Amino acid sequence: MAVNLHAPDTLLPIAGVRLASVNAGIRYKNRNDLLLIELEPGSHTAAVFTRNAFCAAPVHVCRANLLHSNTRYLLINAGNANAGTGEQGMAAARESCERVAEQGACWAEQVLPFSTGVIGQQLPVDKITAALPEAFSKLEADGWLEASRTIMTTDTVAKAMSRQVEIFGETVTITGIAKGAGMIHPNMATMLSYVATDALIEKEVLQSLLNDVVEETFNCITVDGDTSTNDSLIVMATGSSGIYVGGDGLPAFRQALLEVCLYLAQAIVRDGEGATKFISIDVQGAATRAEARIVGNTVALSPLVKTALFASDPNWGRILAAVGRSQIDALDVSRISIWLGETLLIENGEPAPTYYEELGAAETKRDEINIRIHLGRGEASATTWTCDFSYDYVKINAEYRS
Repeated sequence: MAVNLHAPDTLLPIAGVRLASVNAGIRYKNRNDLLLIELEPGSHTAAVFTRNAFCAAPVHVCRANLLHSNTRYLLINAGNANAGTGEQGMAAARESCERVAEQGACWAEQVLPFSTGVIGQQLPVDKITAALPEAFSKLEADGWLEASRTIMTTDTVAKAMSRQVEIFGETVTITGIAKGAGMIHPNMATMLSYVATDALIEKEVLQSLLNDVVEETFNCITVDGDTSTNDSLIVMATGSSGIYVGGDGLPAFRQALLEVCLYLAQAIVRDGEGATKFISIDVQGAATRAEARIVGNTVALSPLVKTALFASDPNWGRILAAVGRSQIDALDVSRISIWLGETLLIENGEPAPTYYEELGAAETKRDEINIRIHLGRGEASATTWTCDFSYDYVKINAEYRS
């Protein structure tokens, strides 16, 4: 079960966005697995994608299509990643766009395809094509909740959030959804996320803003260290509110977008496959932010740290070892202090005299755990969010294709 995470009861519609969820039978027989999103003409779209060299066919097609024209439709399927599928997979992604364009009266380049699911299986375009008439007939502004469920794979909870912000006395709305539970690691994580706003903002500013926000949110999470082939994060701005958020309005809008993306990113970790605990790793006193992130990721990726926390075992030597192997040049261990929650474990490189086992055990029994590491090297800091490794993580992934 997800750690302190619940699906939302309501989500706010975004003027200029309509959604439809249908069952195409791609892999799941008794649930919706195909999502169509329509944007009104003139909408702007920004995106970031996986850096995996084996990125999926839809990622290639999305990158190309975003260069050509303004997006009108997004097509997302669950159950099949269309990754590792070669030229046939590329053709399938392009054909999916063509089929949407035919019914949406737009160019194929105005369609962005996305896939998530099993890698290495060919995408059944015929099933998608057969489901499109129903999808177009069901397009509605209030389709966000069902959309958040449609894109799920091993997720146990739908991840979604709405936020409104006042800019120059007017209300701007942001709604976002995401999926992801395993194969999660920065740059980016197996996740898909779609965030829309009715704000009026230039495309270049929107892209710059997204690049900035993702570094503080989605690129700060890890579940298992596996960067997916399909990661995609899309922000869509319809401008339907008529409220321009550039210039003086940008800071407030950025904060609202950051809050939505941070919630969605942390929701993915809270719903990590088999997760029983949500873990924050705060690295302080680093020479640079990049250095702090390296140390945080090294601790977050340690199977020994993650399994110890699952067992509520305050085996702090595993944290110490992870910090030490983070390959930071000239790391002076005599300046490092480490806390588990409010309990000091290591003080200036030495076991803290105030520590005893019962204190550590109490900290590790919590379902939300904070590890704080001070390197004593500078003023930079960074936070990484992760989860524990339980028996269920192995079971879920061992049986994923069963």
